[in-house]
Order: sequence, then structure tokens, then C-alpha cells
Amino acid sequence: MSMVPAGKKAPPFELTGVDGKTYSLQAALARGPLLAVFFKVSCPTCQFTFPFIERLYRQFLEAGAAGVQIWGISQDNPQNTQRFAKEWDVTFPLLVDDDPYETSQGYGLAHVPTLFLITPDGQVEISGDGFSKADLLSIRKSLAGKLSVKPAELFRAGEHVPDFKPG
Repeated sequence: MSMVPAGKKAPPFELTGVDGKTYSLQAALARGPLLAVFFKVSCPTCQFTFPFIERLYRQFLEAGAAGVQIWGISQDNPQNTQRFAKEWDVTFPLLVDDDPYETSQGYGLAHVPTLFLITPDGQVEISGDGFSKADLLSIRKSLAGKLSVKPAELFRAGEHVPDFKPG
């Protein structure tokens, strides 16, 4: 199965977060759009990408977008995932997709990180893998419009950010 492309229905899932809470795609979409970011803690591209995802999350919160939903979906155990969160200062929910990685398989993952922006009607609006500056800017623009806020610039002047970094 190939990665779920934009325009297709997102497969439903329910996973447990490292905080012990249960997270359901269906329940999340009732509150608004969701950015799901699949990752592995040992992945260098994931380590590069997550500070930008965290920056995006904090900018939306600071702009007053209480409905912003970003979930990291880890292909590692809860302990390693918690260490990753601490090391990379991740404050949005991190969920665990345990072996045999049913959720990851349902989304057709071939690489990590893989991102899916899912609209409230359950459609994948944006999907992409690896670090993509263009994808992150498109996600930021879409979320800003849906949440009616204007976050700060995602990439700062003088910051070296490649256009793409494969996963």
C-alpha cells in the first residue's frame, strides 16, 4: 500500500499517548483539523523536523488558536518516546504506534517523518514525507486559515533551512 495521498480519506485510528490518555482520530476531528506526524526517535530527519513542528504548535497557541491539534505518532516504545520529547522540547501529544505498527501501515508509511494534515471531514489535505519546507509552509497557511489566526514566521532570518531533507 502506498502513502495515503491528499484528497483521500484518512484511516481511523485510536492510540495511547505517553501521557496515558487515549487519542482517537474521530474525536479529534470533531474539534477541528489535525496534523499527524509519524516518526522514529532515532531518525535524524525526524530530529531535524520536530523543532519546526514544535515551533508551529507554539506559534498557533500564542496566536490564540486553542483548537490547534498536532500529534506525534511514534514507532518506538513509550520510554524512548518520552526521552525524545524531553530532548527536543516537544509539548504537543505524542502517541505510540506499537509493533506491528498497524496505524503506520494503515497510512502506507515508507519513510519517517511522514506528515498528514487531516481536515475535520476526515480528508487528507496535505501529505508528505521527509522534511519539506514547502509542506510545512502549506500546513501553516492552511491551519492559519482554518483557525483564523496569524502565527509568526515559521523560518527565521539567518536560519539555515534546506528546502528538503529525505526521511
